Amino acid sequence: MSKVEIKAPMPGVFYRKPSPESPPFKADGDDVAAGDVVALIEVMKSFHEVAALEPGKSIRFLLEDADAVMAGQVIAEMEG
Repeated sequence: MSKVEIKAPMPGVFYRKPSPESPPFKADGDDVAAGDVVALIEVMKSFHEVAALEPGKSIRFLLEDADAVMAGQVIAEMEG
């Protein structure tokens, strides 16, 4: 199996859930289908969905909720 990386498309603030009281889009260990939203990135009060481009198994997030993120930074890894 190969490792699949999900990268931030833009700089901003990384969020794993749609709102503070909601569960995360995906938990560590979840399987992911292509197109699944896995996170949000906030840029100047605008929220942008980050979706998986490929399917994968056992996602593992490399950032904590509300961490700053740079464009191209790997935010999660999974088995392809």
